[in-house]
Amino acid sequence: MKISALVLSLPLLAMGQVAHAAPTFADVQSILTMNACLACHSVDKKVVGPAYTEVAAKHKGQADAAEILTKHIKEGSSGVYGPIPMPPNVAIKDDEIKKVVEWLIAGAAQ
Repeated sequence: MKISALVLSLPLLAMGQVAHAAPTFADVQSILTMNACLACHSVDKKVVGPAYTEVAAKHKGQADAAEILTKHIKEGSSGVYGPIPMPPNVAIKDDEIKKVVEWLIAGAAQ
């Protein structure tokens, strides 16, 4: 590969990495608040439901984690983290779910 081609491709690579940066808690906090998620979950402590860090750890490295988490948020779930079911969240928008799921998959850092 020519050096000039390599040099020209580096900025494109860098832009691609920036475009795929995982959301932060600050990015998802308003979504979680508006949709009452924080009534049952917190970032690092079990409330009614599991801590978000526990959810992130459970699904770490799973190829289908985004699909599973999206389904749980939209349709609810039962028996995944204990006997208390998670009700469906029909009010949350698809783009908001995507952002929350990306944050969870990235580790749910506070």
